[in-house]
Amino acid sequence: MSPVHALDMYYLAMTLLITIGYQLLGFAIAWTFQFDKITDFTGGSNFFLLALLTLLTGNTFYTRNVVASVMVMVWATRLAGFLLFRVLKTGSDTRFDDIRSHFFKFLGFWVRSFGYIQLHHPFFLSLIPTQVWVVSLPVTILNSPAVSDPSLGGSNPTFGTGRDIAGIILWVIGWLIESIADIQKFRYKSSNPPKDRPMNTGLWKWSRHPPYLGEMLCWWGIWALCLSPTTNGTLPDGARSAQYGSVISPIFTVLLLMFASGIPTAEKPTARKYYLMAHTHSGSSSDSHNPEYPGRMEEIPVVSRFDVYSHSYPSDYLSIVCRPF
Repeated sequence: MSPVHALDMYYLAMTLLITIGYQLLGFAIAWTFQFDKITDFTGGSNFFLLALLTLLTGNTFYTRNVVASVMVMVWATRLAGFLLFRVLKTGSDTRFDDIRSHFFKFLGFWVRSFGYIQLHHPFFLSLIPTQVWVVSLPVTILNSPAVSDPSLGGSNPTFGTGRDIAGIILWVIGWLIESIADIQKFRYKSSNPPKDRPMNTGLWKWSRHPPYLGEMLCWWGIWALCLSPTTNGTLPDGARSAQYGSVISPIFTVLLLMFASGIPTAEKPTARKYYLMAHTHSGSSSDSHNPEYPGRMEEIPVVSRFDVYSHSYPSDYLSIVCRPF
């Protein structure tokens, strides 16, 4: 059977409309029942939906298409499942305490973040209505008729190219890092650790944000795998450009996690908390390296240098929390 041609040859319009509709449905359910347990689940499962739908609609079950789609679905299933399990265990999502009962504020969160990520920088706010759609582009375009339909000049080089292997290896490493780090952090928090000590065991001993590192590697791996029809096959110029252009997916993921929704939003409140703890303990508002507090200084979490550029902190605050990776 030949691929289904839906709206355009690259499935861009179809996947965008499905993403918007799916997220609005999630918002409608969350608002109607006034709970936030499906917010992260809706965002994660949206990736699964797009990968499965484009694979089935494309109807060209080449090994590369199946492997790439399954990689996205496995990543999305683990993420959505873990986040749903976590919010069920904790009972609620504190991000929504102040906005859950306000229709437009609650809707604004879903529109900005598509139920998955909250951003603050104006540049990223202008892009967020298409976040899930943009990150899914490598698989969406790979499964589209423009790339996989031979009657349109599509190409399917033999599976096992260097990029196929490199992409799979990157994805496996990233997925393991992300999965293990999430489990380690959940177990740590479940053990009722001292509130004045950050986690510094397991993968968290080597990186302040191993799940973000893992997610970045996953999407670079997916893009590399999906690119083989262009680098090792014969595609029309338009399809080649579309595949190369889908590099926006891993780039966008890196920018989101490093400069917007990830490290800055995670580090700013954490860093401030340990700054205040240090000064409360030492009884000084100026001596950030008070010898009475040496052990805790070594456990202050690392704050990324780029976060310093976008926020204003006291000089002694920066001396405590700002160390290079």
